[in-house]
Amino acid sequence: MSVTDLADRLAALPRLEGVPREELEWLVAHGTFEAHEAGHVIGPKGQRIEELWLVVSGHVAIRVDRGAGLRLVTEWHAGEVTGMLPYSRMTAPPGDNYCAEETEVLALREEHFPGMVNRCPAFTAYTVHTMLDRARNFNTSALQDEKMVSLGKLAAGLAHELNNPASATKRGANLLLGELSQLDAALRALSVGGTTNELFDAIELVRPLCLTRPDAGVRSPIQQADREDELTDWLARHQLDPAHAPPLADTAVTIDALDTLAGATSGETLDAALRWLAARSTTHALATDIEHAATRIYELVAAVKKFTYMDSLAGPESVEVEAGIRDTMRVLDVKVTSKRAFITLDVEPGLPRVRATGGELNQVWMNLIDNALDAIPESGRIDISAHHELDRVLVRVVDNGPGIPPDILPRIFDPFFTTKPPGQGTGLGLDLTRRLVRRYHGDISVESRPGLTEFRVSLLTEKTAPTGD
Repeated sequence: MSVTDLADRLAALPRLEGVPREELEWLVAHGTFEAHEAGHVIGPKGQRIEELWLVVSGHVAIRVDRGAGLRLVTEWHAGEVTGMLPYSRMTAPPGDNYCAEETEVLALREEHFPGMVNRCPAFTAYTVHTMLDRARNFNTSALQDEKMVSLGKLAAGLAHELNNPASATKRGANLLLGELSQLDAALRALSVGGTTNELFDAIELVRPLCLTRPDAGVRSPIQQADREDELTDWLARHQLDPAHAPPLADTAVTIDALDTLAGATSGETLDAALRWLAARSTTHALATDIEHAATRIYELVAAVKKFTYMDSLAGPESVEVEAGIRDTMRVLDVKVTSKRAFITLDVEPGLPRVRATGGELNQVWMNLIDNALDAIPESGRIDISAHHELDRVLVRVVDNGPGIPPDILPRIFDPFFTTKPPGQGTGLGLDLTRRLVRRYHGDISVESRPGLTEFRVSLLTEKTAPTGD
């Protein structure tokens, strides 16, 4: 294709309408025309790009996997430019640049950029605007993906934490339904035997003890076995069903109280009374366990709501730093427990509030504490502190992990940089953390050596922060 023909095609593209003809001809004269089949990768992920691509027909796209699966980030159609751009710091793409259909491009090598800047000012300005738009698209997509990855971690931890109380609730409810039928049967048997005032008074004396857990708290297996043997012996002496022993053993009922009951009645009526008391103690224990499990579920949901500020309006507000850190620690409790980590929190009394969006600030604490948990060994230690210094609140997150190597330390806030294995890190967590901190006029820094890594976040207090956020 001749220079004139290709320049004519470029001039006909609406997106290049403002580029003078002589600039288009210069580009064609110094570039290389390429035609590619659909699916051809013109810029492989992670490899340095050394040329600019001006799309003549078709379109180029890029999909990136930042831990949430491959996602289309952006695409470029006829008249748009991609690849290496003048003044851009992006040298290697985070995903494959591929032709989504049969595509033609004009490729201009990086060595021609100085000449392009001098001879093609209008086109150069166009590439700069494209570079800014590309950076904005990538940043928006990156932040969204990192939030989705964090949400996935939060959901996984919450699901694990909710599983135990939810299972306990379901199991307890099923057992309770079965025990209610036993309670009804015991009540019918007791009514058949007839109840005297003396028996009624004796039952009322014993019943509160059967609804109470032992004062000594949790017994050892040997203590529990001895307790059941004691009750079994008492039941045998009165020729009663030994099945009453296990449920009564979990209560505070005493032998003296049982003797009082036996003094008021005997035989089948006494057995029916004990059967009812045993069933009543079991239903009460099951209902108590269900209530405890439901309370745990409620507390977990409340912690997540507080962590995400679900009930708050969007936008900066007055935020209590200590509450946010504690909510974050609750959300990460499963990971803390699984790693047997030791975490301390030291907060200055009367710590000033800061002005921020609560959910986003909690994302900062989540990223820093979660990274510290990844870094420390089993039974490792994390020390978190928050204090007031001049016009700022300073939060420190210190761990006793292996430290960050000196050659890596300057790069940890770079987007897409991660030391974690593929699929386990997006390389965006600390980049997002820094963006969020800076959004609220704060600073974040890090110091690291073997056995100690310290991240410091400083935020303006509510009284000194700008109000026009």
